Amino acid sequence: MASARPNQLPFFPFAIFLFLSLFPFTLSSSSSSSSSSSSSASLDVSTSLKQAHQVLKFDPKILTSFHQQELLVPASSSSSSSFSLQLHPRDALRNAGHTDYRSLVLSRLDRDSSRVKSLNDRLEFGLSDLTRSDLQPLNTDILPEDLSTPIVSGSSQGSGEYFSRVGVGQPAKPFYMVLDTGSDINWLQCQPCTDCYQQTDPIFDPTTSSSFTSLPCESPHCQALEMSGCRAAKCLYQVSYGDGSFTVGQFVTETLSFGNSGVINNVALGCGHDNEGLFIGSAGLLGLGGGSLSLTSQMKASSFSYCLVDRDSGSASTLEFNSAAPNDSVNAQLLRSGRVNTFYYVALTGLSVGGHPLSIPPSLFQLDDSGHGGIIVDSGTAITRLQTQAYNSLRDAFVRLTPYLKKANSFALFDTCYDLSSQSRVTIPTVSFHFSGGKSLQLPPKNYLIPVDSAGTFCFAFAPTTSSLSIIGNVQQQGTRVNFDLANSVVAFSPNKC
Repeated sequence: MASARPNQLPFFPFAIFLFLSLFPFTLSSSSSSSSSSSSSASLDVSTSLKQAHQVLKFDPKILTSFHQQELLVPASSSSSSSFSLQLHPRDALRNAGHTDYRSLVLSRLDRDSSRVKSLNDRLEFGLSDLTRSDLQPLNTDILPEDLSTPIVSGSSQGSGEYFSRVGVGQPAKPFYMVLDTGSDINWLQCQPCTDCYQQTDPIFDPTTSSSFTSLPCESPHCQALEMSGCRAAKCLYQVSYGDGSFTVGQFVTETLSFGNSGVINNVALGCGHDNEGLFIGSAGLLGLGGGSLSLTSQMKASSFSYCLVDRDSGSASTLEFNSAAPNDSVNAQLLRSGRVNTFYYVALTGLSVGGHPLSIPPSLFQLDDSGHGGIIVDSGTAITRLQTQAYNSLRDAFVRLTPYLKKANSFALFDTCYDLSSQSRVTIPTVSFHFSGGKSLQLPPKNYLIPVDSAGTFCFAFAPTTSSLSIIGNVQQQGTRVNFDLANSVVAFSPNKC
């Protein structure tokens, strides 16, 4: 990767991957209340360890019915229609072939750390006063004349953790696409390939689609890119990564099909002709962030929701657009930054352990007028990151209430771990998020005390951050339908709605 000039921020592209849930959990009951929550909950150690063993034997080929599903496209559609897609965990598409569960977890945590760094870089870039003329190009195999304007480079997003089957073009061809609430740009690999990574589906051939349209350089979509190029009056895009991964190609419009629930015409997306690095398996990415180029913005969705199942199973849930949240949801205010419109901030007011509220200044979770601080809900980050003061209070309270659990050595980014190898089930203190309006969301125990090997080591699944940005990760979201009501600025959490 080309290095940045002195005194410049490390540059990054749009968040590229949905990256989602990392550990083998069974779904567990969760509860919500307006005033209080239970003080303890039961963790099924045996079932968690059984799944840790089974995930290493998982064979993506068992999803034959999913691979063979037909894409049924209606004759017409409306942008106000309700759309639904199956949502599958990453290993249902591609098994990385790890020989032990410990190495699998370490790999996932490495990706997660890259993801968090990229989000923080994205924030710092949005809060800076840099202009497009300050951006530096990334050296790739693309010829200089192919990209005539500066291109931003940046940090790795990690690879996608959840995907859906989406139709592209007319007639529609089905592709596995990663989904990511932390990014805005939609893209997929396209023929002809200068260099393309391995994907499950045949690479998209634009010449087979009657709806494929190149965007001119002066088009509003092209001008909305933070990085863009121009060749033969056609818009080009590039998204680059700190580890050398990147996607480069034309910025175009195409038709996207959502199974038998509808189609959206003229969606702006990247048609990548040179794509190298982290993206093996899926054909590309659908950005679900809050920016103008995201899929949700382009289809003018009033809401969207997902429920993240156990990533290490072959089961699936749904990604839904324009559907109402369940009546028993815990609602939180959705906040937006005036500086970085991609992220979905939520009005978190506090935390509790064992039913006891923690003494944490609410200001640690507040988004200020300058765009600093706040806490976002992100489908691509696995482990919840809290500012160090908040994390220390949460961890210390949990440790204080669990003197009966046998301690274990720290593991990667986890500093609080336990040896539960001799246990089949343990009782642990509850952990709850509290939102404005007095609502609280009690987490299932398997969403915060998780196995990191197959021998019985479990760790407290939160981590500190020195950044002003806190993140609610997908491990804490598992088994809960998360509905982003964009029209009414509400995030609704609905336990056990997968």
